[in-house]
Amino acid sequence: MPTEIIWGPPTWALLIGYLLGSIPFGIILTQAAGAGDLRSIGSGNIGATNVLRTGRKGLAAATLLLDLLKGVAAVLLVRHWLPGEEALAAAAAFIGHCYPIWLKFRGGKGVATLMGVVVALYWPLGLVYAVVWLGLLATIRISAVAGMTAAISAPLAAAVLGRFDLVLLLIALALIVIWKHGANIDRLLAGTEPRIGRKKP
Repeated sequence: MPTEIIWGPPTWALLIGYLLGSIPFGIILTQAAGAGDLRSIGSGNIGATNVLRTGRKGLAAATLLLDLLKGVAAVLLVRHWLPGEEALAAAAAFIGHCYPIWLKFRGGKGVATLMGVVVALYWPLGLVYAVVWLGLLATIRISAVAGMTAAISAPLAAAVLGRFDLVLLLIALALIVIWKHGANIDRLLAGTEPRIGRKKP
């Protein structure tokens, strides 16, 4: 197979997206702040919700923002350098966060990074995602429910807004978010899922 085909725009889009998405900002920030190894705290997850369990609200907010922005950056950079390959970059950034090679493919649950790629792909979808996610976080205060519902809202909103080109991609990413929340779903069914601000049983 010719080298120009192997290293064509789709391959570069996947690499750029994956490498950006796989940056574990939660671990980097907590270790830099002397808050310990995030993987040994709470659920062991590398996302903002688990960073919050360190008691450092600022670090949690920074983790959420950076996890979101790496998704935005992956899509926008590829749109600039490799127009037409944005969907590949979006998927790769999300997969990179959920399954980073640097952490033996044990990454986060993808909610913030998914919002980032959704915002960059089509900002009205990002607005819907943000309203659903942040609205549920503020009301029911169960991170897993808010995150999964927001992920499900993305393909539904894409269909309603006529962006059928994004529906299948967003369905696939939403299913991965739900898969990554398997343990949370078990706790929800058992009535033991903690609310934000309370310690996990």
